[in-house]
Amino acid sequence: MDEYSVRKLLEDVRDGHLKPDEAQQRLRRLPFENIDYASIDLHRSIRHGSSEVIFCEGKTPGQVLGIIEVQKKNEIPVFATRADDRGFEKVRGVFPELVYDEVAGVIGEPRLLSPKQGDGRVLVVAAGTSDLRVAREAELTCRFLGSRVRSIVDVGVCGLHRLLSHITELQQADVIIAIAGMEGALPTVVGGLVNVPVIAVPTSVGYGTSFNGITALLGMLNSCAANVTVVNIDNGFGAGYVASMMNPKVRSVTEDA
Repeated sequence: MDEYSVRKLLEDVRDGHLKPDEAQQRLRRLPFENIDYASIDLHRSIRHGSSEVIFCEGKTPGQVLGIIEVQKKNEIPVFATRADDRGFEKVRGVFPELVYDEVAGVIGEPRLLSPKQGDGRVLVVAAGTSDLRVAREAELTCRFLGSRVRSIVDVGVCGLHRLLSHITELQQADVIIAIAGMEGALPTVVGGLVNVPVIAVPTSVGYGTSFNGITALLGMLNSCAANVTVVNIDNGFGAGYVASMMNPKVRSVTEDA
């Protein structure tokens, strides 16, 4: 249930379309619902601006499905990260309308497949094709939260001309997510070219002394570009979430509503 749903519930009671007892029963489900293995937050979009997201890693397909069933019953939009094919098959058997992005490992509502929807300009920039999973997770998170988003992939600093060919698009963005493994240099280069926030995402891509993303993380934390901030290793979801909160056009739409 979100702010719109609460307002509609109150208006329905006021206008006589809904009995107070029935409205009371619906509100009793707030702010969360307990099932055997989870307490699903039904109130989060009212407090936080968006509904609870399901982190599938470590959960069985049955557990993921059970959480989704509670969300759908309460008209909460579904967005689940770190899912796999086996989990989606279980979910699709009950909710065939939900979609699955195999690259990102994300299950969600059909609007995730509509890239022209949303407000503002969030640009996801990934150093290499090997960073695509994290980039796609960031992109879909932005889309879920209402941002218009586009991705540019394989523009790492070893071929700087590839990045510079997108300079106009970089400078027109409202927020940029820069994703890189190896030495993690891309966000600093991007930060030096634009006057908007750059959210750096280190990935676990790289050989030996990349230490599964730690080298990239430390490099990004020590960036000399003052407009660069950093999220955790492989955390495309976190980057997409923060980017949408920073997106001035999405914030203005939310506040006006």
